[in-house]
Amino acid sequence: MRHFNTSLFFLIIVFLITACTPSESTHSQKALVKDVMKRVADWQINHFDYAKEGSPGYLHDYGIDAWTNAVFFTGVEEWAKMSDNSSTYYSWLNKIGSECQWKLPENFVDMPVYSLYHADEFCIGQMFLEMSQKNNNENMRIPTQQRLDWVMSNFHEELQGKKWWSWCDALFMAPPVYARMASLTGDEKYLAFMDTEFKRTYDALHDKEERLFFRDKSYFEKREQNGEKIFWGRGNGWVAGGTVKILRTLPADSPYRSFYEDLLREHVSRLVELADTSGAWHASLLDPESYPAPEASATALITYALAYGINEGFFDKDIYLPRLLESWSALTAMVGDDGKLGWVQPIGADPKSVTEDMTAVYGAGAFLLAGSEVYKLVD
Repeated sequence: MRHFNTSLFFLIIVFLITACTPSESTHSQKALVKDVMKRVADWQINHFDYAKEGSPGYLHDYGIDAWTNAVFFTGVEEWAKMSDNSSTYYSWLNKIGSECQWKLPENFVDMPVYSLYHADEFCIGQMFLEMSQKNNNENMRIPTQQRLDWVMSNFHEELQGKKWWSWCDALFMAPPVYARMASLTGDEKYLAFMDTEFKRTYDALHDKEERLFFRDKSYFEKREQNGEKIFWGRGNGWVAGGTVKILRTLPADSPYRSFYEDLLREHVSRLVELADTSGAWHASLLDPESYPAPEASATALITYALAYGINEGFFDKDIYLPRLLESWSALTAMVGDDGKLGWVQPIGADPKSVTEDMTAVYGAGAFLLAGSEVYKLVD
């Protein structure tokens, strides 16, 4: 089993900061972050695979355009901005988009229970919209825009199940697409819809006492073995990561910003309280003893949100930077020498045990998102 030598990593960082000149220190830290990000990105691309068919009820988890892969694509897009070989990664993303014909999946189109509303199918739109802007190509954007327009034209509050964002993961998958579409088109109708529906989910699933999010309403009365409420680490990571993606898109003077800024401060500060002594988070936020292993996807998503918050001045750097460095150290300790990210909980809806050999493409995507914000801290 790989050991989590967080103390050594933190001491190295402190030494670099105090013993080197500012330029040397910055270069050394940047190099460390970029090196591990490259290893993770390259390993995942070299091992990229996906199911070609889906079973009933799990039709959102198969295909090249599935949410699982889409999370990785958005991480690769951030990595490409930093890489010394950006064209390679952008070419890979362009190939993915072309294979999809820049269209969101429609795996549920013939199933009235979901139809074209399912939030997971929107996640790949995040990459499509970024590539549309980079390539100055509206044709990469239009299919996603048409899907958003259809949803808004056929939406009403009586929709049931997953036709609305009724589970916390959805706040990462779909809202950032609406926010980004608003910035690309200048049409505020996308922001208005996103804001209304995000707050609907917030009102439904946010526990004001714990300052955490239930996965969905079925968990309101369930309890962990220690009697605590069930708050899933990755589920709350999805919310934190989705909030960051919205804030990165909203203009500084947007009337919508204050809610998401306040949410990020409250939610992430609470999550920091729940990190273990190494800086990692577990599958269960309130019962880590029942799930003693660190969980990589939750740790990556929360690290992403914490680093962004520090970068944007939402969190006091003197207080939170040491905590962030611990979390990044714990996260990088989950990466093998070959770049494989371990300790990733498989697809699920609640806390499950994880082991070092468990990996998943969305975990690598979340890792790259985290690294993209940690990297900025050494500028």
